[in-house]
Amino acid sequence: VTDSNDSNEQLKTDSVVPETESIGPLYDDSPESMNRRDLLRALAALGFASATGGIAWGLLEATMPQGVVQDWRKSVCRYCGTGCGILVGMNKEGVAEVRGDPEAHNAGKLCIKGSLLPLLNKAPGRLKFPMIRKDGKLVRASWKKAMSLVTSKFRRAIDLYGPNSVAYYGSGQLFTEETYTANKLFKAGIGTNNVDGNPRLCMASAAVGYTKTFGKDEPAGCYEDIDHAEVFFIIGANPAECHQPLFERIKDRKSVYPKTIIICVDPRRTLTAERSDLHLAPRPGSDLLLLWAMAHAIVEGKLFDEKFVRNHVAFQGAEGQVGWEGLRTFLDDYTPEKVQGRVGIPAAQIRDVASRFADSHATMSLWAMGLNQRVDGVALNTTMNALHLITGQINKKGATPMSLTGQANACGGVRDTGSLAHLLPHGRFVKNAEHRAEMEKLWRVPPGRIQPTPGLDAVHLFQAMGRGEVKCVLNMCSNPGQSLPNLDAYAQGMERSFFVVADAFEDTRSIRYADVVLPAALWIEKEGVFGQSERRYQLVEKLLEPPGEARADLDILVDLAERLGLGNVISAKTSAAVWNEYRKLSSHSKYNFSGMTRARLREHRGLQWPCPDEQHPGTARRYIPGDPFVPASKEHYFYGKPDGRAVVHLTPYESRAEGPDEEYPLILNTGRILEQWHTGTMTDRIAPIRNGTPRGHFEMHRYDAHQIGIEDGNEVEVKSRYGKLTGICRVTTNPLVGTLFAAFYDAEF
Repeated sequence: VTDSNDSNEQLKTDSVVPETESIGPLYDDSPESMNRRDLLRALAALGFASATGGIAWGLLEATMPQGVVQDWRKSVCRYCGTGCGILVGMNKEGVAEVRGDPEAHNAGKLCIKGSLLPLLNKAPGRLKFPMIRKDGKLVRASWKKAMSLVTSKFRRAIDLYGPNSVAYYGSGQLFTEETYTANKLFKAGIGTNNVDGNPRLCMASAAVGYTKTFGKDEPAGCYEDIDHAEVFFIIGANPAECHQPLFERIKDRKSVYPKTIIICVDPRRTLTAERSDLHLAPRPGSDLLLLWAMAHAIVEGKLFDEKFVRNHVAFQGAEGQVGWEGLRTFLDDYTPEKVQGRVGIPAAQIRDVASRFADSHATMSLWAMGLNQRVDGVALNTTMNALHLITGQINKKGATPMSLTGQANACGGVRDTGSLAHLLPHGRFVKNAEHRAEMEKLWRVPPGRIQPTPGLDAVHLFQAMGRGEVKCVLNMCSNPGQSLPNLDAYAQGMERSFFVVADAFEDTRSIRYADVVLPAALWIEKEGVFGQSERRYQLVEKLLEPPGEARADLDILVDLAERLGLGNVISAKTSAAVWNEYRKLSSHSKYNFSGMTRARLREHRGLQWPCPDEQHPGTARRYIPGDPFVPASKEHYFYGKPDGRAVVHLTPYESRAEGPDEEYPLILNTGRILEQWHTGTMTDRIAPIRNGTPRGHFEMHRYDAHQIGIEDGNEVEVKSRYGKLTGICRVTTNPLVGTLFAAFYDAEF
């Protein structure tokens, strides 16, 4: 099971064996929970929300117990990368009510999870005090004792084994100021590039894909493009469940402009697929074949934009730079007729979708983990970008390739801050000597402090922990004990190392491995900036005090830095001070958002970078006039590349190393469901959500179930080459024949 955000991931092949007879319903059937379940399903999962737009969310909010609101404060939702603006109604007892902010990009719409935010900070199981493991059990400790132990362990490891014996593992859920500080502390202070986190699993492919294509990370377009698109090409994503307000906006576009076509590519019939005009169900793992076959149909049918390609696009093959004829030659292996058998989609339908993509007034593509969390994830991202480039479906209203983000701050807080093992802030790379020297100067540390080789990425980090090479790890706001793929192989790394966990909730799977647990503040119990999928930075203000002795993650990092004798490196010690440092740092890059002062962020519903000065309104679309880095004389200018041309990478399809066979005949896809979020650490503690959603279970197509002898509700054991899992199986027609689906929010599943 991976730290995924959407369905359509090919991870393992599995065999399924029935264990027992049906054990009955998956739900708590008490009247109260049934009412809640029916409400959640009726308003969101079965289409009422899409039929009535924001009214449905308002009805949901009306069912929430509400107190008297004394003060309304603008804020940002805690959950996914959509970054919905919200209004938080406060009174002396805390959060009384949450509403969608009508002035924010989501125009007042919220998903179920966002509507239930008033219950988040009151959810049971909050961590309130530090704990240290003694004789196998976690016992309460003072902050002084806990941090002294952490410091001594880290210091001893660094002194005896060098800086690469320690590491930081984070997430896309910390505030930007927190992740930036962790990155600086470890790379510029301690001197190790062992800085990574769960965004490695979900967003690295998108980041590399954008960088290889345009020279810079992050999408070129924005959410407003939804309001102008004529064709939506959704692949490897399920926004009707995972980014609901965005899908509501897509449906609004279709209601205003009925010619709008929604195309969904997913081997599972999701809620998105049900509400689309066309649903293509390719065989898992064949997406790259499909995309190149679409490209072949576009070139063969002369549906490409010759002028745009001639003036703004370059082609890169395995042997180096090639021309247009190189593309034609490459595509000879990907005619729709040649690939239709392997993809499972007829050639005529491939051509139809390709023509719709290319020949519309404006095409917007959206994808998420179904493309990103793949062995060929980078190739899939560059090829999605390539389809937009050869058709000219880019850099205009409604036409853009957009990778959707699963976590609230994976873009702004991780990718932009350079908080991955191979990166430095604002698009710089560890391997680049000039980039290292520039950052050492900006961070005011001695030359050579930043190591010239990348650190350990997420998977290799946990492997090194298991071998005893990495002695100490600080894990913040992430739950790798549940979310890592092939978990059994990596659990020993958490067991063997000195594993420190900072979290807001107790008894997560990761805390079971922890030597020290540090209680962290949650959401509006601290202040900081989130940056979401459209390069929009938004401020979350502190509105509550954290419970017990819980502290903001930034305060924990500052404390650790001072105890390690690195207080001079981490000189900015408050959220506002860190933001000011980081904001000014951006002025030395093409990410320039130095105009986003704290005061402006308090005033506005977010600002989009580039935003180089305090009078700049922010940039909705990059690489065209209006982007401060594009000369007025240029119609399009991909300034991340030396020649200003975006690059189409001709990456061939290679069959995955592991496919179905006689022993493991099925493919397991994992993902999210509408009500729950990620590993359920937050949402599954909120009673209406927990009571209104089933426990973790498998979905199997009825054809496969019949062949194996499984009935709906049977308990089954699912085996793969990496382990086994027991759970209830629901027989349905949603998954493609030959596949299983399982959501991963249930910690006990």
